[in-house]
Amino acid sequence: MLHRPERLAFLASGTGSNVRAILTAIREKRLGCRAVCLLSDRAKAPALELAQAAGLETAVFGRACWGDHAPRADDVLDWLRGQAVDSLVLAGFLRKVPAVLLEAWPGAIYNIHPALLPSFGGPGMYGSHVHRAVWNAGCRVSGATVHLVDGIYDHGTILAQASTDLEGASGPDEVAARVLAVEHRLFADTLERLHRGTLTVRKESPLHG
Repeated sequence: MLHRPERLAFLASGTGSNVRAILTAIREKRLGCRAVCLLSDRAKAPALELAQAAGLETAVFGRACWGDHAPRADDVLDWLRGQAVDSLVLAGFLRKVPAVLLEAWPGAIYNIHPALLPSFGGPGMYGSHVHRAVWNAGCRVSGATVHLVDGIYDHGTILAQASTDLEGASGPDEVAARVLAVEHRLFADTLERLHRGTLTVRKESPLHG
């Protein structure tokens, strides 16, 4: 049975556009979860200001807190436990989640990837790198994937996917813009389906939209 998220902690490294989309869905009552806090690995990440403006608790945890052998990963664990969250939402987060968090929130850590996994995933495949690879490969379609996070980049169970036609796109930047619009719809929709307990993982592709 899939976990049903209620209290969300966001992890973000950049602007937080997916955080904004999820907060909007909560405000408009299209998502029944509660946004509790946001943490970042970058002190100047715009997502921090976005979260603070929304009344969320925020914190910054540097490089020593992330990865396979993070000496200060427990600092993140303790802070998140103090926020009493039941789910972690990676929204443009560029660090590898340490094992202590995977163990503390099994099956309750979600990531969105800007491509149709398993294609264009893995180490080094994030942000503009993904869209450039999609463009260079001559793909006619791209999209986004929401998946569970495990110990391997872009490897966890795929929960939902949505696609976008790339016909007429002029380059990687336009690919990125089209995919981002998909991300903003897909992430909030998937979290709501999880929250309601209506999402079913199928052995075949969960692609929709």
